[in-house]
Amino acid sequence: MASASLLKSSPVLDKSEWVKGQTVRQPSASSVVRCLPTTPSGLTIRGSYADELVKTAKTVASPGRGILAMDESNATCGKRLASIGLENTEANRQAYRTLLVSAPGLGQYVSGAILFEETLYQSTIDGKKIVDVLIEQGIVPGIKVDKGLVPLAGSNDESWCQGLDGLASRTAAYYQQGARFAKWRTVVSIPNGPSALAVKEAAWGLARYAAIAQDNGLVPIVEPEILLDGEHTIDRTFEVALKVWAEVFFYLAENNVLFEGILLKPSMVTPGAEAKERATPQQVADYTLKLLHRRIPPAVPGIMFLSGGQSELEATLNLNAMNQSANPWHVSFSYARALQNTCLKTWGGRPENVKAAQDALLIRAKANSLAQLGKYTGEGESEEAKKELFVKGYVY
Repeated sequence: MASASLLKSSPVLDKSEWVKGQTVRQPSASSVVRCLPTTPSGLTIRGSYADELVKTAKTVASPGRGILAMDESNATCGKRLASIGLENTEANRQAYRTLLVSAPGLGQYVSGAILFEETLYQSTIDGKKIVDVLIEQGIVPGIKVDKGLVPLAGSNDESWCQGLDGLASRTAAYYQQGARFAKWRTVVSIPNGPSALAVKEAAWGLARYAAIAQDNGLVPIVEPEILLDGEHTIDRTFEVALKVWAEVFFYLAENNVLFEGILLKPSMVTPGAEAKERATPQQVADYTLKLLHRRIPPAVPGIMFLSGGQSELEATLNLNAMNQSANPWHVSFSYARALQNTCLKTWGGRPENVKAAQDALLIRAKANSLAQLGKYTGEGESEEAKKELFVKGYVY
């Protein structure tokens, strides 16, 4: 697969380059640089945003750092709050998100934070804009832009992801608010097929979203999550993942997406959550890296794995195993539950527990930072970190 870039190496993004309130730049026809005629698909570089996209992607994919996914919808955030006995109110969501983004030194381990739309425009309980708090920590703000999953007509009880309508204007507004990358999550179900229709729909939707996001200055995270649900073997997961990622990169190229200006958020290659035979971290690493080498161009700067319901400890051990040798991409994390679970339980909605909860978050963030560097040992982990987080049919 040919890369979509003729760009030279770009430096890491400086904080001053992604402060909120910048004027949205519309690429002119003359600013579009076309690839050499020998490129089969006639790929284009994404106008005046090209350099910035590459810098942002490299910043997020910086050594020893990964992404804190805190983009749960208000409904899903409500489920998290309910698990500790709190009502799903904006004040409670604000208190919890304030706890997360203001953890002292979080930027040492976290390079990007994916936000829900409410959070992008929200302030902390102290009145500071959450975007500004992240920037002060050296963390790039990101934004979830999809509108969720709906049934896919004509499929085997599968789904597709909606949200393309109005996406251009929304991403332009998010850029003005300070976001510099975006996330779009679609899913593939192995027990339900997956059907060729569902795989093609997932790949096409991701590619259209990625092109639109890049046109408006946002680095797209490309996330076709292969759900853990099922009793299938690790070999079956590998087979499906090969098919899914082949389709995804075919349509990314068809839509002229700049590979150097994207990030991937794949599932690790594991057996189904209900499979009788489990896999060791080394087996997960071997299968997953084999998948990446067969399907992911080295032009892509970062592979930010989702945890997908793995326990906090399991997600960290698997990431560490994948970083025991050099990779052509930054292999890191984009975890939600696998970073937040112990933190949330420690907080319990009590103001006096905020520091202890932030310490719990930093412990997990540091553990995954070490795993990104291949230096995690697994020593001293709590029992809470070992608890299974898989939820059948989980939705954001």
